[in-house]
Amino acid sequence: MVLTASTMLALGTKAPDFYLPEVISGKTISLSTFADQKALLVMFICRHCPFVKHIQEELTKLGQDYFTSDLGIVAISANDAQKYPDDAPDSLKELATTLGWQFPLCYDETQATAKAYTAACTPDFFVFDGDRQLVYRGQLDDSRPSNGKPVTGADLRAAIDAVLAGKPVTTEQKPSIGCNIKWKSGNEPSYFG
Repeated sequence: MVLTASTMLALGTKAPDFYLPEVISGKTISLSTFADQKALLVMFICRHCPFVKHIQEELTKLGQDYFTSDLGIVAISANDAQKYPDDAPDSLKELATTLGWQFPLCYDETQATAKAYTAACTPDFFVFDGDRQLVYRGQLDDSRPSNGKPVTGADLRAAIDAVLAGKPVTTEQKPSIGCNIKWKSGNEPSYFG
């Protein structure tokens, strides 16, 4: 495990489009899937990472709490499934089904979407406003698997609630910390130098 922080993509960046298969239905999910939503949360996650396991119940709660709101949510896994079979589509389908996720979980086999978002770790969170401009990127909250702090989703929820209320999101944002995305050999993004 390599401890990695978010790249902290520039606020105001337009959401890159994507066309990815959803692991349960097989349907293609894209930005247009969420065209009617006032805000969009894009989460890069995986199944095997201890940092994601630590917060997966909170991700379930997020999906439940915002299900009837004007927030679109999509989770994306981009890990190399050949080397990390827990992150293969069938395993991801089992995870989403077991946890009862009410948002699509997609698999980014080419890793192109992860690169477009400059995703670096799992978990990595991005919140976009109605114009699909980035207003938040960073951590779920201050909890980590080993620090004993409760998982509340406080930072992410504050950003989502501000967008939904038409209020500005604070620019004081902390990077997410987690396992590095498991890039396919030779596919490592240039933003890691």
